[in-house]
Order: sequence, then C-alpha cells, then structure tokens
Amino acid sequence: MKRSIAVIAMSAVLLTSYSTTQGQVSAAAQPVQSVLKGHIKNSVNLRDKPSPSGNIVGLLKKGMDVTILERSSDYFYKVQSRDGVKGYVSASEKYISVGQAATIPNGGGQGPAGVVIYGVNLRDQPSTSGKVLGMLSKGTKITILERSNNYFYKIVTESGKTGYVSSSAKYLEISGNVTGPTPSPAPAPTPIPEQPSSIQAQVDLVIQAGKKYLGTPYEFGSSRNTTTTFDCSDFVRQAYRDAIGIVLPADSRKQGSWIRDNGTAVYDIGSLKAGDLVFFMDYKGSKASSYQGVNPNSERISHVSIYLGGGQMLHTYSASSGGVRIDKLDGSWEYRFLYGGSVLK
Repeated sequence: MKRSIAVIAMSAVLLTSYSTTQGQVSAAAQPVQSVLKGHIKNSVNLRDKPSPSGNIVGLLKKGMDVTILERSSDYFYKVQSRDGVKGYVSASEKYISVGQAATIPNGGGQGPAGVVIYGVNLRDQPSTSGKVLGMLSKGTKITILERSNNYFYKIVTESGKTGYVSSSAKYLEISGNVTGPTPSPAPAPTPIPEQPSSIQAQVDLVIQAGKKYLGTPYEFGSSRNTTTTFDCSDFVRQAYRDAIGIVLPADSRKQGSWIRDNGTAVYDIGSLKAGDLVFFMDYKGSKASSYQGVNPNSERISHVSIYLGGGQMLHTYSASSGGVRIDKLDGSWEYRFLYGGSVLK
C-alpha cells in the first residue's frame, strides 16, 4: 500500500516538472514583436477595408488606445482595439496620433540616423519607377536600413513606415556613414533623375494634368482614392501626383505649411509664377476694406489653387460653380489672397 502511494506521488512530481518545462519551452518559443501604439484623438469609424467605402464595423471613441498592425495606404492604418477587434481607420492626424515603436521594424535603429531637408517621395521600390507611398516632408527623422543601390536608401521613419528614398544629398542629411557592402552599380552609367530635369517642363506637366479634370464635380471632403470628385486641396494634390509623382499633404492648411517649410512663401501676387500653389483666407466680403489689417501668417487657410500665370488660376471651390475651372485672380480672390509658393526648386 505504501509502495503504491509513493509511486503515485513520484508520478505527480514528474508530470508537474514535465508540464512546467513544456510551458517554459513554449513561452521561450514565442517571438518578441515590435508594438506600435496609436491614440484616438477624435472618434473615428473602424472599417472592414482601407477605403472610405468600406463597411463600418465599429466606432473607436476619443481617448481609446489601439495597436497599429500596418500602414495599409497613405490614408489608412490597420489597427486592433483593446477588445481584439481589427479593422481600418483613417491615418489623418485629426483622428489618430501614433507613438514610436518599442523597436523599429525591419531592423531599424541599427543604421545611421538622417533627417529630410527637402520633401522627397517614399517609394515601394529602389527606383524612380517605384510606386509613390507618400511624401516625407522637411524635418522628418529617419533611420537608414541599407544602401539599396547607387541612388536609393531603404529607410524607416519614426512612425515605422518603411520604403525607399533618393540618396541624393539634396533630400537627406545623414549622421554617420552607411555601413555594409555597397551593391553593384546599376546598369545605367548615369543616375536616372527623380523628376524631369527642367522645372518649367514639370510645371507644364502639372498644368496639363490639372486641365484634364476641367468640369470634374466639386465635393467637400472628397475621397483621396478617386478622381470622380474633388475639393480644392484634393484637386491640387492629384494634379501634382499625376504629373510628376509628388504627393502633397491632403488638406490646404497642411499644403500651406509644407510650402513655407520646404520653399519660399510669396506674399505679393505679382511675384507668383506658373505652377505655384496659391492660398486664400475665408470670404469676408466683396470690398478690400473687409480684409484690411489681416496677418497672412496667422489667418486660417480655407482654399488653394494652382496659378497658371497671366493672372489666372486653376481650381475648384463649389458644386454650384461647376467644379474644376479657370478663374481670374482678381476681385474678392485678390482680397482673400494670403500667400503662394512653388512646390519645386
């Protein structure tokens, strides 16, 4: 009887030890993953696909924290809420702020640091033919992951977005040397330019791209994923994207800030050049006296257009006006003028 009890007790000890060891092995086998957190600044819809046309599967309320699973496009994050629900939310800073990852994906943090000194396209391939994922604005901090070829770095931003950017010193300022072997030179003997060499040629392409949308209906808050309707900033953005692959910020106020941060703002209508973005304040009246004493740097931007030269501009501002159209920069438009500036250098 005593022998049987001893055998049972020993079996229990061995079983417990085996279970504990198995649990330790299982835990050790779990991969350690980088986690990128997001904080909901204003309530936003959670959708079943990364598009404004996606079905709404829930509402993320202001103050909630989520886990960022991926940057699905320029306009949407894939996220997971605390209760495990997954979906897509707008990437607009109006709705979500993204914290820095505990460890940056894809080996980030191992290479030299850099900062963008002039707005540059982020692409999905180390080539000018790569799809533009977005634009990194002046001041964006990055980590160099590798030198992909003679003309492109693979980088990761502070928010964890990975892609390829031109290695030209025009766009980036690098702290330290890019380590690792340098890949074999590309077959072409000279670099492929990021954009057409002549600024005038680029401006002509932008204006041509904009004019092809003449008459396209106006819609406030139009989707940035289609060209069936436009609001003012969406139209300007699409013209530059179609023509030369530059992806400007998605709204007029951010576009205005981008111009001031990356170039020289022009406060005299007579100094505007063809292709310049032109920014306007809210309508206050039809007389010049209604706009006296306005500080153009503190007034809220409410409209943007593309200057064509000769006192004309290409823009869209209301459904009743007929959508995309050409107007003279005079009358109340002249009074509402804040400043303008070139996207190109």
